[in-house]
Amino acid sequence: MADAPSQTLKRTPLHDRHVAASARLVPFAGWEMPVQYAGIREEHVAVRTAAGVFDVSHMGQIETTGPQAAALLQRLVSNDIEALQVGASMYGVLCREDGGIIDDLLTYRLEPDRYLTVTNAANHERDFAWFAKHAEGFDAEVSDARDRFAMLAIQGPRAREIVQSVADAPLPGRHTVDARTLVGRRAVVCGTGYTGEDGVEVLLAPDDAGAVWDEVVRRGAAPAGLGARDTLRLEACLPLYGNDLSEDRGPIEGGLGWCCKEDTGFIGADAVRAVRDAGPSERLRPFRLTGPGIPRPGNPVAGGGVVTSGTLSPCLGIGVGMGYLPADRAEIGTEIEIDVRGKTREAVVAERPLYRKERDG
Repeated sequence: MADAPSQTLKRTPLHDRHVAASARLVPFAGWEMPVQYAGIREEHVAVRTAAGVFDVSHMGQIETTGPQAAALLQRLVSNDIEALQVGASMYGVLCREDGGIIDDLLTYRLEPDRYLTVTNAANHERDFAWFAKHAEGFDAEVSDARDRFAMLAIQGPRAREIVQSVADAPLPGRHTVDARTLVGRRAVVCGTGYTGEDGVEVLLAPDDAGAVWDEVVRRGAAPAGLGARDTLRLEACLPLYGNDLSEDRGPIEGGLGWCCKEDTGFIGADAVRAVRDAGPSERLRPFRLTGPGIPRPGNPVAGGGVVTSGTLSPCLGIGVGMGYLPADRAEIGTEIEIDVRGKTREAVVAERPLYRKERDG
């Protein structure tokens, strides 16, 4: 009976590799995904000290092409897409008219009139419908590209060295993108990631993913699952949609004002500008526990506020997290109290990132 749900879950092209590696598989956003292999801490430390490889083929992709592709994306995405150069990437958010965040996205400009936007797995269908709806009236075409790609993330201090050893040319730098051949397979290599470490994300044909996975593992990249991906991104204070970001709050509250250019006229720009000008009533802030305990999403903060992400930091050895706090209690150094399963845990509002290698390593 316990196996029944897996019959309806989607599987990535690397599913057989995960099974062979004895990964613990769990349902995630409609997919059967590896949460861990050797163990979350071991995988986390591997990424911080050497290299890890993640199967992120559950992520979605939307391709936008045509003479007005940039104009369409400028209307949809909060950042200044028209300033994006060919071969570069840009982070931004999709907003409703009231400023609520529909998703956070990375957009790559592959050619002058061709863009690839990566969506969060759980939001992909909704995002694509939003793109298609608003494409009306633009000389641009949007297509659902999810089935055309598998996606790997190779992250850590040795990640570039490992991928470079199987590449036909120098890898793109941070925040840039270009086509390369890896292990004889054509791929789009992106200098981006979600761990706080350097590395690359690789998009390639689903049938080619296994060969690249096998080779980077053979050369020293440790398979890493969703568990380590979550602890790594939290130490780096990178927000997770569905936890730290949602339609209930806007980008200013979420600390993403830096990627919002209201003068571009993106959907929701007026609402975002109003919050920026007035000042938000609450802010997303990282924190560290000053004593024992592990914070979890949903834990209330005394005097107002809520934890949105929380874990035991593998590198710091303490409970850390992020949460929304009243703006007047969101300054770095402010002491707060969190109700963790009925026990009061003391914490302090911290600077970003929570873990910095040169300081904490």
